[in-house]
Amino acid sequence: MMWLDPGQPADSYYEVRPEITDAPKSKFRIKAGKTLSVRKWQASFSPDGQVDFTKTLSRIHRGGIHPSIRGEVWEFLLGCFDPNSTYEEREQIREQRRVQYSNWKDTCRVMFPLIGSGRFITAPIINEKGEPILDPLVLQEANIGNDPGSGSDGGVSPITLEDLQKDTGPMSQKEIHWKLHLHQIGLDVKRTDRALVFYEKQENLSKLWDILSVYAWIDEDVGYCQGMSDLCSPMIILLENEADAFWCFERLMRRLRGNFRSTGRSVGVEAQLSNLAAITQVVDPKLHQHLETLGGGDYLFAIRMLMVLFRREFSFGDSLYLWEMMWALEYDPDLYFVYEDSDSASDNPDGTKGRTKSMRHYGKFERDNMKSGLKEDAPLPISVFLVVSVLKEKSPKLLKEARGLDDVVKILNDIAGDLDAKKACVNAMKLHKKYLKQQAKKT
Repeated sequence: MMWLDPGQPADSYYEVRPEITDAPKSKFRIKAGKTLSVRKWQASFSPDGQVDFTKTLSRIHRGGIHPSIRGEVWEFLLGCFDPNSTYEEREQIREQRRVQYSNWKDTCRVMFPLIGSGRFITAPIINEKGEPILDPLVLQEANIGNDPGSGSDGGVSPITLEDLQKDTGPMSQKEIHWKLHLHQIGLDVKRTDRALVFYEKQENLSKLWDILSVYAWIDEDVGYCQGMSDLCSPMIILLENEADAFWCFERLMRRLRGNFRSTGRSVGVEAQLSNLAAITQVVDPKLHQHLETLGGGDYLFAIRMLMVLFRREFSFGDSLYLWEMMWALEYDPDLYFVYEDSDSASDNPDGTKGRTKSMRHYGKFERDNMKSGLKEDAPLPISVFLVVSVLKEKSPKLLKEARGLDDVVKILNDIAGDLDAKKACVNAMKLHKKYLKQQAKKT
């Protein structure tokens, strides 16, 4: 594992392929006394494994997490584990989850044997009626030739044509819907974070495909949508075990899956876009009016920022830095219990589950919501205020140069790599406070 010295950029940890010369450079630096270090993280554990998360949150907010411990800290930030649990309790939970993931993966493998084979597909395998499509590209990607043993190379599981053609009985609508997603997942896997050396290895690409395919099977409402590969990719880079990476991604999707749900009339992210418009109208009325004049009052140009949490606007390392600051600010000590009906975690002295309801155990963003009385009213996520902060920073340029929606999109696309994650979070918090004051005046 690589260790970074204070002041060293995170890019040296997430290695970029040498031929890629236009990848955004990271602004994130390891800062002694601010960044959550390995030593500080290890010192936060009690002898039996309970974590003092209060100081940890403030340190993450101030300076992010040392890349070498990101994965394990994220598991707590995203609610995979309760900080009050012990080492032994977490190990039991981890093992149960690994078994559950393995079972789901086995179910998917029975339906389509390329799951877990070390390969993936980018061509359709069935049509919408559930009829098989034997696309030559599928056979090529499955590494199937005339020789039945031709698929057994490099330790990758051999797949035969008979495996793909095997009749497992009539397909349910759920199975048809799932199989229709598989090639799109493969196409997105090939495009995701390809600047990173990590994805030069076929095994890492196939791991990403497997996780997304299994998730698409268990989440019938969402299945798979473009953008989810951007959210999943960091998990398999930070967490070596595939099942652990899956559960970290699953917890993140619990926060964001509403963005990906759609009906015949609308997509889930529209509610956030509506709130984005309302907040911009308050904090920068001139910009809002200008965007409406250009036909952008629906703020559809901001969908990508909200859907994949600024993955395209920041370097890889900076986007992870931004995420962990957001999660620390939004942290709710009962997050684990919202996600789990589990008796394995520790009890409080009063017999209740989760942390005692001291406000200091919450992230700063959540504390501000609680103080305002909006905690019970499903307050907006910090990501909405981050978008507002970006728009406000680019307001002079948008007002001066945008003469159509294409100009708006171009100006926002051009910010990739130029944004400062820490500054964006600070500005978002200021806008959030301003918003809360406006809401208080209405009550």
